[in-house]
Amino acid sequence: MGGSVSCCISPGESPKIHRREVELEECPITTTEDVSEDTGTYLQHISDRELPDELAQEANPSDHPRASTLFLNKSQTDGQYFSCMSPGLLSKKYSSCSTIFLDDSTVSQPNLKSTIKCVALAIYYHIKNRDSNRSLDIFDEKKHPLSREKVPDDYSVVDPEHKLIYRFIRTLFSSAQLTAECAIVTLVYLERLLTYAEMDICPCNWKRIVLGAILLASKVWDDQAVWNVDYCQILKDITVEDMNEMERHFLELLQFNINVPASVYAKYYFDLRSLADDNNLSFPLEPLSTKRAQKLEAISRLCEDKYKDLSKSAMRRSVSADNLVGIKTAQAVLS
Repeated sequence: MGGSVSCCISPGESPKIHRREVELEECPITTTEDVSEDTGTYLQHISDRELPDELAQEANPSDHPRASTLFLNKSQTDGQYFSCMSPGLLSKKYSSCSTIFLDDSTVSQPNLKSTIKCVALAIYYHIKNRDSNRSLDIFDEKKHPLSREKVPDDYSVVDPEHKLIYRFIRTLFSSAQLTAECAIVTLVYLERLLTYAEMDICPCNWKRIVLGAILLASKVWDDQAVWNVDYCQILKDITVEDMNEMERHFLELLQFNINVPASVYAKYYFDLRSLADDNNLSFPLEPLSTKRAQKLEAISRLCEDKYKDLSKSAMRRSVSADNLVGIKTAQAVLS
């Protein structure tokens, strides 16, 4: 910051100011500019200036793993769950002694189709049970349309159906060849935007908010990110300048916080599975085949051998008194 202290001073924010007044009087700071009485003479440490409020962080589910996700709370507000299956197709498979049913979705490799359906369902509950209609002009579809088709007059009143949200997200993911993990990160960024910007996702802005979250998540998560011009090939009528401006506003509203901890990612994945169970949106179950059973057994043996090697190396470094029983000792030879 050069030789000036006044540009970094933040008076009245640190409890260390009063504690160090005596020290500062004994060792005055020499600067190139005059320090006014309003700014004081204490240079606050960077850790005190940039440390986030712990209570505010715990209240934000996109930053803290212990905070409950917003979409799960929204889905439980009215107590009425959305059924994604017809009553005739509603059947749950159970494992038996002869057949074991497993789904191919894990926290490290989620099922793409099921994850997109769950993310679309979470956005559906966000719109349906929103608190108000707070929005920004950059996300308004009337002011920044995604297509040349005329926007209906009731575009800001009618809530979109789950199928419409799912088709919109599925089109982007299939065209850009995005992964299921990217869909989970998209939901994290979406809820972080709603919390940081204090806005709501509603019928007039949901498409552009989802598009901005997908655009940012694909660049952060995937090694080979999709460029903004590539999305203009998917959405024919949108311009690159519009995409760049929306991405810039999205990042500014997120305060450039694009970090997604592993604990937060896992929380969103399991909350999406809970949302699927509550709404009869089951992940596809397949009977355990011989080939897959052998593969799982091989992975289990590999992990078991790895842990055995780690335990052996730990025993070589130190041995507790409990493990001394049964250790063979050599007889001493007296000469």
